[in-house]
Amino acid sequence: MKVANLFRSIPPDLPEELVEVLAEGKGHLRIVRLVSQGHASPDGFWYDQEEHEWVVLLKGSAVMSFENPVSGEVEAITLAPGDWIEIPSHSKHRVESTSAEDDTVWLAVHWDEDNPNRE
Repeated sequence: MKVANLFRSIPPDLPEELVEVLAEGKGHLRIVRLVSQGHASPDGFWYDQEEHEWVVLLKGSAVMSFENPVSGEVEAITLAPGDWIEIPSHSKHRVESTSAEDDTVWLAVHWDEDNPNRE
């Protein structure tokens, strides 16, 4: 059995976003804690993941952008604590900004629905 707290063990200064896998399973299932301290995606970078992702913002604030696959238009979404998003695989997205004044803590679940036996 593992016991921990999502808001503890956060270094005071993070040169890069902290990504910590908390649990893993079949179907490429991963539960991940992310901590941002003013971090954002690099200019021009878009995530285009094989897996589906469900992410909830637990603390702090963030702005994420999503590219419409048909029109190419970009929609920005502002997130506050408690807000969550389900991101289908291959949905191009990026983190525009996170709070620089406070830790931004996320919890993400990644899975591969198309291949549940993939390790």
